[in-house]
Amino acid sequence: MNRSKAILASIGLAKSLLSTRFSSTRPLYTRVTHLSSFTLSNESHTSHFHSNTQKLFFSSSPSSILDLILVYDWSHGLEIKLNELNTELTHETVIYVLKKLNKDPEKASAFFNWVCDKNGFRPSSSVYSLILRILVSKDSLKQFWITMRKVNEENVYIDDETYLSILGVLKKANKASDVAALNQFHDRMVKENAVNGIVKNVVDVILGSDWDDKVEKELEEMKIELSDDLVIKILKELRAYPLKALRFFHWIGECSGYEHNSITYNAMLRVLARCDSVGEFWIVVEKMKNVGHAVDIDAYMKISRQFKKYRMMEDAVKLFEHMMDGPYKPSVQDCSLLLRSISSRDNPDLDLVFRVAKKYEASGNFLSKAVYDGIHRSLTNVGRFDEAEKIMQVMKNAGYEPDNITYSQVVFGLCKARRFEEACNLLDEMEEKGCIPDMKTWTILIQGHCAANEVDKALLCFAKMMEKNYDADADLLDVLINGFLSQKRVIGAHKLLVEMVEKARLRPWQATFKNLIEKLLEVRKLEEAMDLLRLMKKQNYPPFPEPFIQYISKFGSVEDASEFLKALSVKEYPSSAAYLHVFESFFNEGRHSEAKDLLYKCPHHIRKNSKISELFGSAK
Repeated sequence: MNRSKAILASIGLAKSLLSTRFSSTRPLYTRVTHLSSFTLSNESHTSHFHSNTQKLFFSSSPSSILDLILVYDWSHGLEIKLNELNTELTHETVIYVLKKLNKDPEKASAFFNWVCDKNGFRPSSSVYSLILRILVSKDSLKQFWITMRKVNEENVYIDDETYLSILGVLKKANKASDVAALNQFHDRMVKENAVNGIVKNVVDVILGSDWDDKVEKELEEMKIELSDDLVIKILKELRAYPLKALRFFHWIGECSGYEHNSITYNAMLRVLARCDSVGEFWIVVEKMKNVGHAVDIDAYMKISRQFKKYRMMEDAVKLFEHMMDGPYKPSVQDCSLLLRSISSRDNPDLDLVFRVAKKYEASGNFLSKAVYDGIHRSLTNVGRFDEAEKIMQVMKNAGYEPDNITYSQVVFGLCKARRFEEACNLLDEMEEKGCIPDMKTWTILIQGHCAANEVDKALLCFAKMMEKNYDADADLLDVLINGFLSQKRVIGAHKLLVEMVEKARLRPWQATFKNLIEKLLEVRKLEEAMDLLRLMKKQNYPPFPEPFIQYISKFGSVEDASEFLKALSVKEYPSSAAYLHVFESFFNEGRHSEAKDLLYKCPHHIRKNSKISELFGSAK
């Protein structure tokens, strides 16, 4: 079947699946007027944003160490320029530069070697962890192993988080020899590192009882030789007990003669960034500021993610503001991610949105398209379309024309507000303005209908999309299938998936197949589920036997089991393990006679399999 016929067939199927019909006298689409009839007001939240198309460029004489490194290729001349700056190369500065160079392993390695070999900088385990994560790429593996040799020579301990991250990258790149070498290195490091025993003893004492004079005495008697890396490891082991970690942190700073620095302060902050210790977190931040230390950019990014994970958005914004006031400012990407996190909540706090935008702008930055999108997304998510329209106008004045992202956010908000006709009509308005809706926009429109349990209207949108010559993708099909399933229209979901595979040549996600198979078996539709199992095989997906075996062993016949086993493998017969699994399931359900009948239908090599023979022998 050619493509045009496939599209027509899919449209026909979509319309045939509708359980309700809309009156022909009622227009489905009506013109949206409210999104284009407003002008900016001085009363609006948006009035303080600049409409400026000015771009930022490096000056001809960059003054900061980062600007120099970004502008020039690495050379002896660049090193002279860097030395002339006479910049203090603190832990925070090195972390900041490395984070900015994380997409340029060659330059990151050159900077790291320069700062260590020629400037006497002694990297902590956290700095080593960062540079190793940057260097573990196919183009810089040589430098990665040179740096690993330094780690070994200096007896630096690389934590499990970094080890597993690096291991995952190497495995994904199919670097078997490097994986083996890394595992060997890690095993030797764990075995030889005496710090582990010390850390365990310290942690056991601290967790053994409430903090008191006895605990402090026991710690004193251990005569621990403190180092930054040792303190970091102890704090990490105490991360589930942030207040005890803080007592230890204070104790070593007050009583042992050990002086905290930026490295240990940042480690302490990562432990305290939780709901039950956030008050103490801000006290330590203030203390750091008073003694001249700063939150490093790597710690900021990890803590910010932690705050978002625990839905502590007020603290995430406060930390962003703190960083923007300091020397190690978050990037525009960090700003955009924060805005996205705020706007993704069911009821975004718009005050937090505007605090982020104002602080970013007040620091001398011009708002990017991504930042405007974050503000716009928050407004549309709560149905404040008037203000969203004003933000769009400000974006235009700043040189950013609304695109599919911008309009998709409005579509999402309109669907959430159940203003479906306006959402549909907006796609027509986009075309009139020369912004052709993409698949993401159509998917959001259809998903919005499905989320509101308006699956029939979603199908009409789908039919309209197909009529406009768009090709559905696996993402959209999954949305429609889930819409059908939410209304318990399992057979309709099955018909749609089969039609889209066979007529439109679409390849569904493996998860879509699995989900629908399970739902079909729940309503005793074995034949339809088997159809999907065969389709999965044609799509080169791995077999999905578990729900079938569970179903057939309880409700199926011997013929069902035989057909299932045939459908399971691309070869003539599936593995003996598959047969064994089916037999065991029949036995577990007490259906011994069915198991024996199935055995008689099996090929000779299966009947003679030692494990299967043993299974039937034990059942006699």
